[in-house]
Amino acid sequence: QVQLVESGGGLVQAGGSLRLSCAASGSIFSINNMGWHRQVPGQQRDLVARITSGGSTNYADSVKGRFTISRDNAKNTVYLQMNSLRPEDTAVYYCWAVVASKGYWGQGTQVTVSS
Repeated sequence: QVQLVESGGGLVQAGGSLRLSCAASGSIFSINNMGWHRQVPGQQRDLVARITSGGSTNYADSVKGRFTISRDNAKNTVYLQMNSLRPEDTAVYYCWAVVASKGYWGQGTQVTVSS
């Protein structure tokens, strides 16, 4: 079993920055892709960014140039640096990881951006 624990959410003013972290633990030999989704109440969960085990990245168009995803394979941790935050970035952010072809989700962390 694999557990993902997120941290770093909170309240920030528009234009500010936050850094989310997500640490994986449990029965891990190697982690394939990792990433972040976000969800607003009543809407679907949307991809924000993903990163492969080799470091290749993909971003949603809405966050390109503002968010940066990275990972530390030695620590089984993925990060999301969020700059120039906007009120529309307000959501619950969920990290995820693919381990041995199975997907796992974190519990979610709230990010609120005030105008």
